[in-house]
Amino acid sequence: MSDEEKPKLLSGGNPQIPKGYGDQPVRAYIKAMPGWKQTIGRKLDALIQETVPDVQKAVKWNSPFYGMQKDVWFLNFHCFTKYVKVAFLEGAKLDPMGSVAQIGC
Repeated sequence: MSDEEKPKLLSGGNPQIPKGYGDQPVRAYIKAMPGWKQTIGRKLDALIQETVPDVQKAVKWNSPFYGMQKDVWFLNFHCFTKYVKVAFLEGAKLDPMGSVAQIGC
């Protein structure tokens, strides 16, 4: 991939990927994640897809989103300088409350 083809990295190293639905934009986002963050993105994507086989994917607002149907999202992640934020969009509905797995790299 030439420098012209590489996505621009926004503050914190967050890739600027055009919005879109499906696996392709999410894969492009993960591929553009810098350094160690890419490993986290690949592991998150694989874990989500394994846990929710029919998951719907999209990139919106320069972040991958995952849901059970189009435009009804349960999770997204976003790159920052020193961490990758994982947001559960209906986190209060987690069962048991506060259950989040740690992903090691």
